[in-house]
Amino acid sequence: MSNSPIAIARALHGAIEAGKVGEELRAHFTDDAVIVEHPNSVKPTGAEMSLDALLEAAKAGASLLARQSYDLREAMEQGDLAVLRLDWTGELARDAGPLVQGQVLRAHVAQFVHTRDGRVSRIETYDCYEPFSSGR
Repeated sequence: MSNSPIAIARALHGAIEAGKVGEELRAHFTDDAVIVEHPNSVKPTGAEMSLDALLEAAKAGASLLARQSYDLREAMEQGDLAVLRLDWTGELARDAGPLVQGQVLRAHVAQFVHTRDGRVSRIETYDCYEPFSSGR
């Protein structure tokens, strides 16, 4: 695997798309990794998570989604930083509140991925979700 920040970030996206959780996902991060999710329609107050909290959230997300994908629209890097513009798509595996199994969710994402020693050390993400339609 290349140590370029873009390649490191894309390898992480590939692992998430493949449904990797736990230690398989942990391998993509430094032990002190931090993830900052800026306020959006899913997390109105945003969140800052440690690696352990992220791994728990990823496990929950993997059980909620039948599939998810990251379509890279644009990327650039400077030093150990990758800046990516992505389109995220996720299909629900089960009903969740007003959303129904099979419903497709979409978000337009800007991610700032900091890397160190070939792994992700910090992610700041701005997730702009398209409006959710009630499946019920």
